[in-house]
Amino acid sequence: MRILTWNVWWRFGGAWQEREQGIVQTLERVGPDVVGLVETWAGDGTTQVRRLADRLGMATAVFAPTSLPPPPDPVEEPTQAGIGMGIGLLSRWPLLAAEIHDLPCAQRAGRPPTALLAVLDHPHGPLRVIVACIEWEPGYAADQLAQSHALATIAADPRLDGDLPVLLVGDLNAAVEQSDLAPLLDVLIDTWTLGGGDPDGVTLSSSVPDAPLEATKQIDRRIDHVLARPGRTGGTLAVRRAFLAGDQPVNGRYPSDHFAVVVDLDI
Repeated sequence: MRILTWNVWWRFGGAWQEREQGIVQTLERVGPDVVGLVETWAGDGTTQVRRLADRLGMATAVFAPTSLPPPPDPVEEPTQAGIGMGIGLLSRWPLLAAEIHDLPCAQRAGRPPTALLAVLDHPHGPLRVIVACIEWEPGYAADQLAQSHALATIAADPRLDGDLPVLLVGDLNAAVEQSDLAPLLDVLIDTWTLGGGDPDGVTLSSSVPDAPLEATKQIDRRIDHVLARPGRTGGTLAVRRAFLAGDQPVNGRYPSDHFAVVVDLDI
């Protein structure tokens, strides 16, 4: 099965409609079975997840509100007004269940960030997928580490055991060599490395005109991930391929300030 995760940059940048066309074209070209989205939006009576599912003919579209990153206040342009920030999941397989988990948030005021846990009706059994985005600012490093610990606890929970791998996808705002992800890598495997992904691959590149160069901890690093564990103790994971998508302009514009990570898992 093909898994894709992508930070699609909400309605930032002043050209979200044009970028969304690039997102659709990229997803159509790649043909993922499961898509985890970060910095996706809800408003105007719909969600971006729903719009993309309708365009792609996907069976499942789930949106969960989150507080990371906070929407701009005041808004940067009128189409941002009243638009929520969220994480989302698309799948070609139907949804069996979904849970929203609050993540630790001791340092930043306001609502906590969230993680979405979805159970999908895969032909070979229930497929558990967690979608999340965690802290990035150096001043909130303790929160980021606490959120990594919380996600590791969710992913390692024996109630998620089954015949298929357990997946955690999203923008984790750290590279695998940075200590912020150590709790996650204690219980999950980096499928990029396992699948022979380019060791120099990055998902937040300074080559993108809209890249947040001020994010010195994340820039020019691979901070978006598909992490996984076998569904049962003693099981193994087989990853056929790992590569980037959305890393070229579409109609003269990058679809997002992040690149997508795509992983092909053998069942």
